[in-house]
Amino acid sequence: MSGLLPYFNEKLREAGCDEAGRGCMAGPVVAASVLLPPGFSHELLDDSKKMTEKSRNILREIIEKEALSWDVQFISPEKIDEINILNASILGMQQAALKLSTRPEFVIIDGNRFHSFEIPHKCFVQGDGKYRSIAAASVLAKTHRDELMEKLHHEFPEYNWKQNKGYPTLDHRKAIIRHGLSKYHRKTFQLKNVNQLELSFEL
Repeated sequence: MSGLLPYFNEKLREAGCDEAGRGCMAGPVVAASVLLPPGFSHELLDDSKKMTEKSRNILREIIEKEALSWDVQFISPEKIDEINILNASILGMQQAALKLSTRPEFVIIDGNRFHSFEIPHKCFVQGDGKYRSIAAASVLAKTHRDELMEKLHHEFPEYNWKQNKGYPTLDHRKAIIRHGLSKYHRKTFQLKNVNQLELSFEL
């Protein structure tokens, strides 16, 4: 086991929330909330960023089968451009928590900022490496988003989203210079260093 804690407050019905895709140039930000059953644990469960793709997919199936309730929300690039990525991430996590079929009494969130919310809550920096329910939410958010980006790759293969998942890799930034922005790109994202690239390749 990775040493994740089962609860912040074991006396309350507690759900964890996390998001994936906040640092991407393309695609939605995806948020998840998970309410795990008492005593749930798995040797593979960890912060999704520390897991292999195979382990994440194994855990996704287990979490979706065994969780008391779970939900995943997709916040579009258009909404991200409208309200900014921080607010979009928070909105997604709030919506996911409210969509749980079993209402939590408390919500724990990965991060350090959250808006006023009707369910009592607490934020934890690097919470996905501290609590099982947040780690489970990170797995669902990551796997659902990766799955979507692989589907969108077939619509716009020139950006190689199957590989980079919309993150600002060098090949992704070069593709934007070659082809411009797609309808799935976040128009307000600051394309850091794009204009500073050594354009030695043929445009």
